Amino acid sequence: MIHRVLFMISSMRGGGSERQTLMLLKHLDRSQFAPHLYVMERAGDLLPQVPSDVPIHSFEDVRREPVIYLPGGVMRQQIRHLKKLLSDECIDVIYDRTFHMTMIAGPASHQRNIPRVSTIVSPPELALPLVEKRFVQMKQRRLAKAYRTSRQIIAVSRIAAKSAASFYKIPADSITVLPNPVETNELRKNTLKDRRPENASALNLVCVGRMTKEKGHRDLINAIVLAQAEWPDSNPVVHLRLIGDGPLRVDLELQARKVHKPHTVEFLGTLSNAGPSIKEADALILPSLFEGMPNVVLEAMALGTPVIATRAGGTIELEREEPTILWAEPQNPNSLAKAILSFASDHPSSLARVQAASRLIHEHHNVNATCHRLEQYLKAACEI
Repeated sequence: MIHRVLFMISSMRGGGSERQTLMLLKHLDRSQFAPHLYVMERAGDLLPQVPSDVPIHSFEDVRREPVIYLPGGVMRQQIRHLKKLLSDECIDVIYDRTFHMTMIAGPASHQRNIPRVSTIVSPPELALPLVEKRFVQMKQRRLAKAYRTSRQIIAVSRIAAKSAASFYKIPADSITVLPNPVETNELRKNTLKDRRPENASALNLVCVGRMTKEKGHRDLINAIVLAQAEWPDSNPVVHLRLIGDGPLRVDLELQARKVHKPHTVEFLGTLSNAGPSIKEADALILPSLFEGMPNVVLEAMALGTPVIATRAGGTIELEREEPTILWAEPQNPNSLAKAILSFASDHPSSLARVQAASRLIHEHHNVNATCHRLEQYLKAACEI
């Protein structure tokens, strides 16, 4: 029997969850599952990459602006639309990922008696107040109810699982940790297609991420200033490329003008393929305040690029028996500056970490193994 599974994500704009969803859509076993994709809006650079056999459904196609605004009115529209879609398309199981999709999928699937597999991608006590600015406590209660009715709850890291159990008051043993995978071969192939030259006379660092508070860009720029003050004359000049966009970009550009050497920080905006910039950099740097399971670090490790990162959330779980990352403390520009200086002066240690990271990716973040486990959860949800 082939099960019709509906994957739910807000858009395909290129964030970590969107990339993970696309990867799963590509690798899902078509002899067992017929995947559909549900998005709030038909938007994003990843949308054209969705496999041609995956029907795409969007709330944007039917949305109507209410004559009188009432709190929660749009969400009620979304739930009604999803309920109709579940019936019209004879969906057997739902895979919902991210807070907003779970809030919609919970009541819609309950009323249609359709099982769900839900994925938690970041520690909710930190992420929910940032993502959902209004009515946070009410949304917390709705999410707790939605997760309790899921047939399977997945968290991308142990830290996200522990946070969710406490925040939503759900049994810890009801949450399974399934770390994000990385599509190593495809990533390397796409990177070779579009390589860009780097500044050979500089220490080239790259940071990839949406420009929001939790990503720590302010701390990183401050760290560059501090590192410059102690930079040995024998070291190459440091050059930082920031890939991404977001509400803090203008403020960050103003902050970057205060850096001692004016061309040290470069803003590249959003790139459809950041792989070449990661591959050609001397190191990827991730200054986050918290993370679920950072895809950009997985991609850097798969590409053989050294990683400097803060000990934030699920990032810590990307180091096991062997050192894989040069660590700094979150919200601590001094610690980040010391890590940058240490990296510049100790290349042998960096090479050892890259080799250990490659082994970690191969053993614990294989896309085929991850997809097989997800298929087991989806099938089990259908059979209960």
